This record gives sequence, structure tokens and C-alpha cells, in this order.
Amino acid sequence: MALPNSSFSDIITTTLQGYSGTLADNITNHNALFRQINKKGNKTPATGRSIVQEIEYAQNSTVMYYSGAQTLDISPTDTYTAAEFVYKQLAGSVVITGLEQIQNSGKEAVHNLLKSRMRTLEKSLQNTLATSLYADGTGSGGLDLGGLQALVADTNTNTIGGISASSQTWWQNYVYDFSSVVSASATSTNIQHGMNTTWINVIRGSDKPDIVTADSFMYIAYLESLTPNQRFMDDKGAGVGFTNLVYHGDVPVIYDDQCPSHHMYFLNTDYLFVRPAKGREFVPLGEKSSVNQDALVMPVVWAGNMTVSNRKRQGVMIE
Repeated sequence: MALPNSSFSDIITTTLQGYSGTLADNITNHNALFRQINKKGNKTPATGRSIVQEIEYAQNSTVMYYSGAQTLDISPTDTYTAAEFVYKQLAGSVVITGLEQIQNSGKEAVHNLLKSRMRTLEKSLQNTLATSLYADGTGSGGLDLGGLQALVADTNTNTIGGISASSQTWWQNYVYDFSSVVSASATSTNIQHGMNTTWINVIRGSDKPDIVTADSFMYIAYLESLTPNQRFMDDKGAGVGFTNLVYHGDVPVIYDDQCPSHHMYFLNTDYLFVRPAKGREFVPLGEKSSVNQDALVMPVVWAGNMTVSNRKRQGVMIE
């Protein structure tokens, strides 16, 4: 049974509860993609039995040219549907043993111990979520986040949010596969053609990708394809510590060590969302005494998922 020390427990509880907002901000800003989604206002809370993402999948078919008193089309038009995503849950814990309570009995000592443990937990949550943004939702027995390998899939006929992209072609993301298009690997001599082809296939007027993320292989191929005066960075990524180049004048191309091997993603984050469950965004559950150990445990939890409302505007390059 844990050593009884109510003042110690109070310090832990109040410190962690006050830190949860800071924790959420730090984790959001740790990853360039997560940060861009949040910047667009697309880190929005979810409520209810599942996460429902509204989708505009068709144009209004009543739009027409007409002359004089010609009859206008006033027929009802279905232009919206919805994709449904399940909640995924993540947790980490701060653990303080009874001996540590004895050794850190002063208030300042408790805070120092907590700061150390919270930094470790923060880094662990950061790294887990950074990896999960690229997950396919099948890891950990299907418990992982449904990240880019699901939403912007290499095989783009998969079912996402209950909608089959095999039968609903408007729900397919674009895939440029070097092995099938040019029967070769991506190199500094052919990568820009692949990027340009992907770009053309995902833009619609001014609606275009606003961030490109790449693994080391694709990033280096693009870097080495540029002339020295093209190798510049911009404040969108470099100003906050991310390693990036630019493409098409102002789109950051960011190296992400969590990006799957030999992948480059062209992402329009107007249509990508991180949907934390309301009240479950890195929230401490409250101090608990271990039933068979001399320790206090404070779980910190997150629930939600990554969603997409327009796959047609997303692309991936693979080989």
C-alpha cells in the first residue's frame, strides 16, 4: 500500500492538472505536420459515440446557364456525406514510489521530481504521437491512430471512415509510384518530375498542398536535385526548428524522421484533422495508489483520431 502523504499527493495532482494545457501545446508544436494542422484550426474536439467528419463529395448539380424565363433547376441535390472514425486511446503515467516520497519530502523537491518525470512523459508522448501521425491504424492490434498510411494510402482503394475508395473513386488519394511509372528508384534526376506530376494531380485551382513531408531518402533526393541558389528555407518550418526546403515558391518540404521509408507526402491540411475527444487531450486522471506496490500513479490520457474530409487533394510518392 502506498505511503500515506496527502500533501505530497496534492502537489502532484495540482501540478499535473495545471500542466495539461502546456503539455498539449508542447506536443502539438513538436511535430511540423501536427503544428500545421493546428495552425489551420483543424485540431478540433470530438464528442459522441464516434468521430464524424463531414465530407463535401459532389458539386451542386442545379448550377446552369439560362436565358430569360427558362425554368431553373430546383431539384434537391446531395452534396454532403460523412466519414465515421473510431476513437483511439493513448496513455502514459507518472509514477512516484514510497521511497521517493520520503526522499523528496520538501515542496521544492517534489516539484523538481515532478518536472523531471513530466519531461520524460512529454517526450514519450511526443514521439509516440509523431510516429502515429504516419501510422495505418493496424499497429498494436488495431489500437494505433489511423494516420497518413491509412488516410493517404500507398494503395488508395482502401476503406476509410466507412467509405470504400474502391467503389467511390472521389475518395481516392493520388499515388505516384516510381517503380511502376518510371520503373526506377527516385533519384536527384527524376524526383522533381515525380513531384510535379503529383502536384498537378492534387491541386484544384488555388486549392493546393500547403506542406510536403519526406523521409531522409526522398528529402536528400530533392535536396540534391536543386541548384545551390534554390536551396533555401523559409520561416514556415525553419523558424520553429524544422529542417525544410521549399517547393513551388512557398510550400515547405520538411524532413520528418517519423515519415515511412521512401515516402513523400503532399498534404492539403485544409482537409486533415486531429480530433481529440473533448476533455481527453492529455488530461491527468487523478492520483491513484497502486494496489500491490508502494507507489502513487498519475495516468495522463489522450483519446481521439486523425481524420480526413478530402482525400482527392492529398498525394503520396513511393517507390
